[in-house]
Amino acid sequence: MALSDAQQQTVDGWFPGAVVVADLSWGLVDTVVLHLRHDGGEAVVKAAGPSDGHLPREIAAHERWTGPWRTTGRIGRLLHADRDQNVFALSYLPGVLVQDSPAADDADTYRQAGALLAAYHAQAARVSQSYEAQMDARAITWLDGEHRISQGIVTRLREVIASHDQPAVELVPTHGDWQTRNWLVNDDGQILVIDLGRADWRPALTDFARLARREWEGRPGLERAFIEGYRGDPRESAAWQRTLLREAIGTACWAYQVGAEDFEQEGHRMIRQALAAA
Repeated sequence: MALSDAQQQTVDGWFPGAVVVADLSWGLVDTVVLHLRHDGGEAVVKAAGPSDGHLPREIAAHERWTGPWRTTGRIGRLLHADRDQNVFALSYLPGVLVQDSPAADDADTYRQAGALLAAYHAQAARVSQSYEAQMDARAITWLDGEHRISQGIVTRLREVIASHDQPAVELVPTHGDWQTRNWLVNDDGQILVIDLGRADWRPALTDFARLARREWEGRPGLERAFIEGYRGDPRESAAWQRTLLREAIGTACWAYQVGAEDFEQEGHRMIRQALAAA
């Protein structure tokens, strides 16, 4: 997907004469991410179609929640935003993706990431009586949709979800996709943060889920470093198992629907792990 004509006009107004340095888009959904060079320096522009709900969340998160990271230069500053056109621009921070880089195996990466996440989570908190029920309902909706989970496993998943406790929980600002593909590392070894498209109020432990399944299995030293940086571990056992089950269902179903076969297989593996622990 390219910028729409209206989005391109908006971006041209923000950065006259800008040239595209690199297309940083993932290619899985209709989101465009462009690194631009302009007279005033460099910027990252992110845009999506009118039905995309992630861009508005990302703009809101930059407006409300990125202060702890901005003050230390760990995330780009929001320069411009047009909610009607679903496009915004951030200041550019140089760095390489941590995923598949040597930094992905470095304990200090996770120590820094834990500290960054703790500062983000500590900004605010509120209690929800309905969060657990809402998340169980969302998992059922995934199972009601299109996927390649076998009927027998779907039946078992529904049984486990029906048995869930649904207590009141504390919610904090969360990133929603806290893992190495959303961290950069710069030449000074500092970890930087990108992609707040899933930012929302959730229990703190939910930001541990993708790391636990994708980065920490068989590498306990990385997990210890992260918890050291975070200065604690919010993963209460029952809530953690509920979170991992829902995460597994969402991963398998979403990945099937967008055609991401590697992620889909990962989701099926996560489902097997979650059911084994249920």
